Amino acid sequence: MSAPPDGHGLAPLREVIARHGIGARKGLGQHFLFDLNLTRRIARAAGDIAAGTVIEIGPGPGGLTRALLECGAGRLVAIERDQRCAAALHEVQAAYPGRLELVMGDALRIDPVDISEAPRRIVANLPYNVSTALLLGWLERADAYAGFTLMFQKEVADRLQARPGESAYGRLSVIVQWLCHVRRLFDVPASAFVPPPKVVSSVVEIVPRAEPLAPADRKTLERVTQAAFGQRRKMLRASLRPLGGEALLARAGIEPTRRAEELSVEEFARLAREVSAGAGAPGD
Repeated sequence: MSAPPDGHGLAPLREVIARHGIGARKGLGQHFLFDLNLTRRIARAAGDIAAGTVIEIGPGPGGLTRALLECGAGRLVAIERDQRCAAALHEVQAAYPGRLELVMGDALRIDPVDISEAPRRIVANLPYNVSTALLLGWLERADAYAGFTLMFQKEVADRLQARPGESAYGRLSVIVQWLCHVRRLFDVPASAFVPPPKVVSSVVEIVPRAEPLAPADRKTLERVTQAAFGQRRKMLRASLRPLGGEALLARAGIEPTRRAEELSVEEFARLAREVSAGAGAPGD
């Protein structure tokens, strides 16, 4: 016997997926959420979503999409590359007239700022295979967003919020924390998904800072962190040799025997400023 439709006349997700033949594809990083309590919890975690634009990446058959609309999203833009999901999402669109806009395309090639109005929030169960690339791309224009409520693999969530001295601390930690406040909200077991992934997932709140944590040029900061963490077991005097080595470290007031995972975000920004100022000449 079929389950009853929801309050907006929408059929249960399992029926929709079966009717449209939307099997999750590994190549697209798809893992669908059926648990309405969980999707509503994610939607509520995004805060006030009535004003401005909510952007969802990879809605699939529309589980989280339904929850966002149910929880009051005034305008929801859903970006989906899988054409198989279009018909299911059009059903959600019809159930919430004038509130859901579908953009069929690759989120890696679409700038959400260009198709939305402020205040903007991205709320999504991200495809795991492109989650980091998507986030770093959005943070190129971090000041255009009010916040992000995103689901990642727990391993990535650990890296996002890791502190100096922790094993998960690395380039991603530095860049994201330099630009944003990061807070893990809750974990989601693999059993909540169809098909279940091999890892636990985490929902993370990311809120852009009014100003970066410390002055620095982003591209230069990325060069410094790439060099430092690219040889994270080495002392900084060795890993940063291409950028100036001990001379650079001396100008920044950082001991050359320290290692990348020991430095704070502010110290990495200080190194980036010294590189930008031309203090770190190649060679040492």
